[in-house]
Amino acid sequence: MINPDLTINTDLAREILTGFVRSEITRVGMSRAIINLSGGLDSALSCALAVAALGAENVMALRLPYRTSSADSLEHAQLVIDQFKVQSETIDISAMVDPLIERDSTISSVRKGNIMARVRMIVLYDQSEVFKALPVGTSNKTEILLGYSTMYGDSASAMNPIGDLYKTQVRQLARAMNIPAPIIDKAPSADLWEGQTDEKELGFTYDEVDKLLYLLIDQRYSPQEAIEAGFNESFVKAVTARVRRNQFKRMQPPIAKVSNRTIGYDFLYLRDWGT
Repeated sequence: MINPDLTINTDLAREILTGFVRSEITRVGMSRAIINLSGGLDSALSCALAVAALGAENVMALRLPYRTSSADSLEHAQLVIDQFKVQSETIDISAMVDPLIERDSTISSVRKGNIMARVRMIVLYDQSEVFKALPVGTSNKTEILLGYSTMYGDSASAMNPIGDLYKTQVRQLARAMNIPAPIIDKAPSADLWEGQTDEKELGFTYDEVDKLLYLLIDQRYSPQEAIEAGFNESFVKAVTARVRRNQFKRMQPPIAKVSNRTIGYDFLYLRDWGT
């Protein structure tokens, strides 16, 4: 079986990603970043990159617990706040979330999780105006490809420094940037309900799926070639179906074309046009 090497040059990755954060924020005339710090690995790394790019005094970290959130999540977020010396706010979202959840006694855990994610996005963007900062994204390449995120929730940001790193690569860079060990070593979880983990929900490990996605996406293997390389056929089919099914999450909403100059089709000026 082919066992692709996803090892990255962490020094080079850090240089590229900190430069990206600095460039994206300063190109719009700003100097500060704000981030939802969940206590997980991805947001911890994004926070560390923002600090390296802008300085701790220019980074605001938000802890946004719901009443059922794990105590570990708050504690691990605090480890990052303490280590990188960033400013922080803690805002309990329970009073914002509960009225909508309580409207439907049959509401599912997925719906509850989506509501929490979108309320956190609302708070993030509200506080970005208070702090005069751009929201930094926390979704890695694996999650983006699999659609393992909430549209206009945890996937919402002004820029994303880790979106081209697979989860296993996020872990590599996190070690190199001295993210606290308890965050690196714990099972990845969105902390939406007790005992929830990403890998239990997905049905496979990040190590397994990252190797397959690397072949399918970066090496342009066909699904059949991936199977011939030694990957289980049902696993390949399930992953490719998920990537295909979630393409809509990776796109801006399409606009129906009725004029000669349609935004996103013909009107394609550079992002910094006019600045």
